Amino acid sequence: MKNMTTRNPSPGRPREFDIEVALDHAIEVFRERGYQASSIAQISAATGLTTGSLYKAFEDKKDIFTQALLRYVDRRTAVLMDALRDVSGGLAKVETAVAFYAEASLAEEGQRGCMLVNAATECTAIGDQDLIVRVRKALSQVEALLSDLIREGQCDGSISGTVDRDASARLMMCLFQGIRVVGAAGLPELSVRPLVREVVDSLR
Repeated sequence: MKNMTTRNPSPGRPREFDIEVALDHAIEVFRERGYQASSIAQISAATGLTTGSLYKAFEDKKDIFTQALLRYVDRRTAVLMDALRDVSGGLAKVETAVAFYAEASLAEEGQRGCMLVNAATECTAIGDQDLIVRVRKALSQVEALLSDLIREGQCDGSISGTVDRDASARLMMCLFQGIRVVGAAGLPELSVRPLVREVVDSLR
């Protein structure tokens, strides 16, 4: 992540801004419009920064997008880790994580769309290999976190040792992304608890 504050060194009054706040505003543009349909002018309007300031902080629109994607994933992971802080036992942590992702997908927040899901679909469609690699890396972070929680459960005995840790983590990650699509489409709301229960029961 770039430095917290960036100064515009161009002549005239120097401009300072919080890079993470700027990325948070850019995230909302990309979530609403996607990567291709988001213009620098729209990102400039959302962030309140001039085009020149954006290009001094980032190489191009792709750089803004990739930094925003990393920020989006890191921000969500931080919220989840905070929720897991007081939870004991691997299975209970998996349950908390599943509920976290499912509820986020189906709530009003979910209807705004998931930047990661949108990026996975769009970047594959446009064939941008660099962005595809970055999206895969972001998805792998989610998958690795889930795998670690399952490993913890197997170590403490709350999750069966016969469970294929990596396969289960990938299945859960795919489930979350699918629920995201349902939430964004505004389809009839699914009940979160049965989904969570089915996932947890499969790990016992």
